[in-house]
Amino acid sequence: MNYSNLFLSVASSTSGGNERRRSSRRGIYSSPANSVHGREPGSVNFTMEEINAATRNFSPTFKIGQGGFGTVYKGRFQDGTVVAIKRAKKSVYDKHLGVEFQSEIRTLAQVEHLNLVKFYGYLEHEDERIVLVEYVANGTLREHLDCIHGNVIDLAVRLDIAIDVAHAITYLHMYTDHPIIHRDIKSSNILLTENFRAKVADFGFARLAADSDSGATHVSTQVKGTAGYLDPEYLRTYQLTEKSDVYSFGVLLVELVTGRRPIEAKREIKERITAKWAIKKFAEGNAVLILDPKLKCTAANNLALEKILELALQCLAPHRQSRPSMRKCAEILWSIRKDYKEQSASDFRSFSSKSQGSISVITEE
Repeated sequence: MNYSNLFLSVASSTSGGNERRRSSRRGIYSSPANSVHGREPGSVNFTMEEINAATRNFSPTFKIGQGGFGTVYKGRFQDGTVVAIKRAKKSVYDKHLGVEFQSEIRTLAQVEHLNLVKFYGYLEHEDERIVLVEYVANGTLREHLDCIHGNVIDLAVRLDIAIDVAHAITYLHMYTDHPIIHRDIKSSNILLTENFRAKVADFGFARLAADSDSGATHVSTQVKGTAGYLDPEYLRTYQLTEKSDVYSFGVLLVELVTGRRPIEAKREIKERITAKWAIKKFAEGNAVLILDPKLKCTAANNLALEKILELALQCLAPHRQSRPSMRKCAEILWSIRKDYKEQSASDFRSFSSKSQGSISVITEE
């Protein structure tokens, strides 16, 4: 049976610098064990028989997600290794899905960062297209904001998540061989570990940014993304830049502090577009009214809320030139977290007799 793991053809098409960068990391990822853990991203070979065995022939009980690209399954190999297995829709004639598949592979093959899901390999066989990536056990950010897992994540944890995501996007924009625009930053594409560290996933819409060395300022391309997160300037002009990710990140910041989805179709008209509603309340001096009702209204939370909304306002600027870079966003969020921790400590000292059970959980650095 002819199986083809095409990672090598993707790797050979990347730049020499990228090859050297991966090669220099080989020691970190080398492992004597026949396991995806401890191996160089993209270097794992596997067959369709192994995939079928790992997912019990794609049993519905192993299904953990669904998207435009296809279905995601939790898989367990014979050595006990657990991975996420993305199975593309069997739409042989759907050229868009084919493009998204190749885009995700090329992007994942180039990137490696603590806050991005790891890529282990992929397989194309007949009408099957499989991507094998790191399994992140604790669900998506959106699920946690909806309390699907039963616990409320406090503002300290949400702030840590925002910083993790900012670091991931900054890496894509600035520290890869060629800048990458994710194009689909949203809460359902942010996976959380058991320690609530964030990992950005789903690179199906990713694009290489414009080549600044050639003087280009943007990439002209068909609009891709998710309603509610889309940069309106990109939507209007078809001009894609890194600042389109910044806009989506601004929407995400609002989502983190309000707990609401970007579009709330069942609410009254003035509250349906969450970012627009939240920024209006903030401008009117009523930011406290938009704080997620599941969060406590403390001095520390109110301080962080104001500062996060101030940053979100900059990210949501109508014109890309007015938006900060993702690196700047990360720096500002670090400063907000520092002030938040200081205010939280002050709150605790002042109200320790009344604050049993209210100490925020801070994830490990």
